[in-house]
Amino acid sequence: STIQKQRQELQVLIAELKDRDQELNDMVAVHQRQLLAWEDDRQKVLTLAERCSLLNHELNKRNEIIKSLTKRLKFLESQQNDSKTTFENTQQKFKELSQKVTDATVHCQALEEKNQSLHCLNLELSLKTGQLQAREQELLTMLKLKDEAILETTDYITEFTSKFKKLESTLRAAKTEEFSLNKEKQDLKLRLKELTLETNKLKGDLCEKVKENNKQREEIIHLQQENDCLRNELTLFVEKAKRKDQLLQLAKSKQARTDKELSILRQIYAKQQRDLQFLHVNLESSQELTQ
Repeated sequence: STIQKQRQELQVLIAELKDRDQELNDMVAVHQRQLLAWEDDRQKVLTLAERCSLLNHELNKRNEIIKSLTKRLKFLESQQNDSKTTFENTQQKFKELSQKVTDATVHCQALEEKNQSLHCLNLELSLKTGQLQAREQELLTMLKLKDEAILETTDYITEFTSKFKKLESTLRAAKTEEFSLNKEKQDLKLRLKELTLETNKLKGDLCEKVKENNKQREEIIHLQQENDCLRNELTLFVEKAKRKDQLLQLAKSKQARTDKELSILRQIYAKQQRDLQFLHVNLESSQELTQ
């Protein structure tokens, strides 16, 4: 009866081992499927990371383009302001020059008393008008010659008159140059209009780039959120896999204990078989002795 019980227990243990083996096979299959799913998720994460890096690179390029457009816009605005300032300074200088030449023409007879002031005015003109520096130097030379001629003799009045005619020709040249500067002023106005149109166009392009940049930022934020969700899912999956590994280790340790108990039972069964054989031999020998 003990052997029968042990056999039944062994059959139960074998059936339980088969069930455990089937469970282990099922767990291995599930684990393989989970590994495949994890590999797919990892590939998706890598693809999303690559896409995110590409979008970041594209965003950096767009930022560089926006910076360059902003710098160009600032340069054009500064150039426009410089052009306005240059034009205003040139106009002011020409007004001052015209007024001073008119005063010199009206007060030509009083050049003896106003020689020094005219010299100072010529120096001021030489400082303010770089383009007329050579002519102003020539005017200073003529004024010095006129001063020397007045101090020496009145015979140089004729020469002074000729020099005054030269001064008038210089005035006409200045007026001609003023006309050319007015023409240049008109050209600058046209250039200013073109720069204004180009600035407005660049501002429109900048607005479009900013809108596109905002859309790309929103898409990047959405991708980052998806990436965080995938990371959380991956963390949960890793924790689940760790728990399954722990369960597998527990099952292996349980199977090892079962195998050990089965080995002990086998040893007991073998020992009982030997005892039965020994008892059977003793019984036969006793029967022989009894006969």
